[in-house]
Amino acid sequence: MPARVHAILVVRPHGRGPTDLHLSRTLRALAAQTRRVDALTVVLCGPDEALRKLASESGAEAVIVTGRATGFADALRLASRRVSGDAVWLLAQDTAPAPDALARLAGALETAPSVALAAPKLVSWDDASRIVSLGVTVTRTGRTVGLADGELDQGQHDTGEDVLGSDIRGVLVRSQVWRDLGGVDPGLAGADEGLDLGIRARLSGGRVALAPTALVAVAGDGVAGAPAGRSAGARGRRQYADRKAQLHRRMAYAPALAVPFHWLSLLPLALWRTLGHLLAKNPGRIGPEWVASFSVLFGLASVVRARRTIRRHRSAAWSSLASLRIGRRDLRERLEDEADAAAAPREDLHFFSGGGAWLVLGALATSVLSFGALLAWPVLGGGGLAPLRSGVLALWTDAAYGPRALGWDTVGPADPFASVVAVIGSLSPLAPSRALVILWFLALPLAALGGWFAATRVTARPILRAAAGFAWAVAPMFLAALVEGRPAAVILHLALPWLVYTALAARRSWSSAGLASIILVVVVACAPSLGPALIVLWLVGLGLAIATRRGRGAGRIAWLVVPSVAVFLPLCWYHLSVGDALAVFADPGRPLAVTGDPDGLLPKVLFAFGYPSTDGVGWAQFLGEDGRAWWAAAFTAPVVVLALLGPVLGRLLPASVALVAGVLGVATAVAGSGVALTVGMSGSVPIWPGSGLSLAWAGLVLAAVAGLDGLRRVDALVPVAASVIIAFLAIGAVPALTAVVRGDAALTDGPTSTLPAYVQTAGSEGERDGEQTATLVLTVQPDAAYSASVVWGASETLGGQTTLQSTRPDLTAGDRELAHVTADLVSTAGGDVVSTLANHGIAYVLLERAPRESDLARAGRLGAQNLLNQRADLVSVGETARGVLWSVEGAIAERTVDDASGPTTLRVALLQLGVIVIALLLAVPTRASLRAGRRHPRIIGERDALAAERSSS
Repeated sequence: MPARVHAILVVRPHGRGPTDLHLSRTLRALAAQTRRVDALTVVLCGPDEALRKLASESGAEAVIVTGRATGFADALRLASRRVSGDAVWLLAQDTAPAPDALARLAGALETAPSVALAAPKLVSWDDASRIVSLGVTVTRTGRTVGLADGELDQGQHDTGEDVLGSDIRGVLVRSQVWRDLGGVDPGLAGADEGLDLGIRARLSGGRVALAPTALVAVAGDGVAGAPAGRSAGARGRRQYADRKAQLHRRMAYAPALAVPFHWLSLLPLALWRTLGHLLAKNPGRIGPEWVASFSVLFGLASVVRARRTIRRHRSAAWSSLASLRIGRRDLRERLEDEADAAAAPREDLHFFSGGGAWLVLGALATSVLSFGALLAWPVLGGGGLAPLRSGVLALWTDAAYGPRALGWDTVGPADPFASVVAVIGSLSPLAPSRALVILWFLALPLAALGGWFAATRVTARPILRAAAGFAWAVAPMFLAALVEGRPAAVILHLALPWLVYTALAARRSWSSAGLASIILVVVVACAPSLGPALIVLWLVGLGLAIATRRGRGAGRIAWLVVPSVAVFLPLCWYHLSVGDALAVFADPGRPLAVTGDPDGLLPKVLFAFGYPSTDGVGWAQFLGEDGRAWWAAAFTAPVVVLALLGPVLGRLLPASVALVAGVLGVATAVAGSGVALTVGMSGSVPIWPGSGLSLAWAGLVLAAVAGLDGLRRVDALVPVAASVIIAFLAIGAVPALTAVVRGDAALTDGPTSTLPAYVQTAGSEGERDGEQTATLVLTVQPDAAYSASVVWGASETLGGQTTLQSTRPDLTAGDRELAHVTADLVSTAGGDVVSTLANHGIAYVLLERAPRESDLARAGRLGAQNLLNQRADLVSVGETARGVLWSVEGAIAERTVDDASGPTTLRVALLQLGVIVIALLLAVPTRASLRAGRRHPRIIGERDALAAERSSS
């Protein structure tokens, strides 16, 4: 047994309370040792008179006061000058040894002369049966692995064995070894200090012996070891310390020839590991990763000192450490065992046994009867629908910044909805327009599926899940969008339940947060008018996370809006630059007027019941009436009433938040219906209220389901109420579901192109570049006025629509030039106006024939046709299905764009792409993320005993 033991106790003040209590307990434990220390030196990292007095009264031979930023390694170095005994005991303020701890450590140190240091069993400060650390090893790549961390102490490790290293707290080191090795390496930043000391001791010919019966209680808030704590800041400091220690050890241990390569690989490795952290759903590690890499990159002096110390005293080969490292197989088994032990049981989804599959099959059967005829159409037309580009590259070109596919000289960012269209079209690369037909046919089963899954976040009852899925599939605003041909509204309604499903779990899972952020981009791209309401809900979620979870998960919730902000940034900047900030909320796609009578109080009342118009979603036409079907509100009244009662009947918080979403959706519909941001052929067009009503319907349905789920004492009423909801909604959906069969829907077969087939054929045969030339389309209005539009390419397309043109508050120079050109064409047969068209890239002139042409419009059209036929520089192609077509004679100039913002545009595009890639990497599920997801109950807000126990521990 060592003749003399010198203890070094390092203290760092953390304010009154814990530091005093921990230090007092540690000093009492030292005084109660059966084998007393021969000398005690206290190092106080930071001036504190109370702690200094407490240390002085302990009988310490010296109390050294140093700066608050002094680390454990530097504090030990200051005290080492006073060490004169045979062994040094390394302690901190939160390391309280058991009465016989020093005696057992000293006994382990004297078992053989080769033992350089002895390590105790570290146990929890408040629970001695929980092992904090008992031996440390590394993988071949230098990753630190605790041999017994977090285990329940049942004596399974009390046999004692040699290890590669240990935790630095409570270690007893021979004084000669301590002096030879130069103490603890300060370049480790507080992590892996005991491991590094053990490795260097072994390389100098010594061993590290465990003393499992020597117990030392640790609280984890002292100056020794990696930073502890559950806060975001503590986790970041701990991750930084761990990574810096690993990189520092790699540089210190590597062969001399490999050091330059390791140094050069620091930043590329950090980039590679950043991608890995995103895939592993650990974005919080990215910042510490880069800070640690730069710290080691510019901290070569500490690496040189560490390598010099190892070289000076090394007497054993590096290969002698191989037997003490952990192998890949053992590490994998250990990690799997830990993951299985941490996993909590979670109930099955019961999609098939719980009726979800039958609901989707029933919706599919209904879709076959209602929309089966659409499958014979290659292109879906009517309403706000239009064909898609014929190639995938052209689809994504429409979604990029640059010259727009409509307008005389419109240049700027694409509507984000164009990217949604490009994604859908890319699913059918050989026939992109066919993808919309399939989407319309599968809309009902997809909506039922989404509604059913969204309900799984609120209830486990199969009947309520089925009722929610059914209610979502036959929602009035959704059926109206299907019948009227509103693609953005249909996609919005299909995406909203998945936003609910993923966003509600975003607080506890980066995978859910990443997927929810992408779906949020789709939702806002289809309905920008929902932006303010969704921001309010986002703030509510963020506030709840901060208030109820002490900020845990707030970072994941904060991430939800980042991709949407990045995607909408160019469009917002454009509209701000032209002085029309509200235009960013305009509906994307073709401007399509609202059906029914939008004036008066009745439409606003019907909004609260989910109806976007006064015709009751087809009931007026179905009954052969020409008035307002106000009584159709009775079909959705059960959902509304139960939603209002939801906070009273069921769980208060989920039902209340859902009801807030419903109110915000109705408010959005009311506000949007009175704001006209776009202009169509028939005049100004207000925001379609159905987008806001989809959000309102989601809130009402979830509030009703949450309310019914709370009726535990009267279970018999739940299936009755759910059956009433299904029956009423089923009856209310009859006109819309039969509209296509009856011929009352706005949907049509095609057209494959909004321009004559000759234009597309000439472009495909190479006579004129179809994408770089345009067609001037002239239309005579009922009052004989002429409207003109310029369509670039072979057709006007859905992805080519742009709010940059439809929301212009004032005429631009290009609009005025187009007006002058149109006036010249239809008023005289002379002049050089056709050469202006050719120089601008316009290769064709189309004079459309309106389907219901007034006598005045017909006279104007015939007069314009006669003048155009007299022009020698226009070649008549003849009558087509779209109207009379002329080809511009001579060479057609290629489209040129004078845009000086190229570099800025590229940077913005790279920023957007980077954010989307990050979101996709976060969204990709991994085995670890799936296993972590099973630790939580599927229903949000439900906490079983096991989950609560694991959270508290």
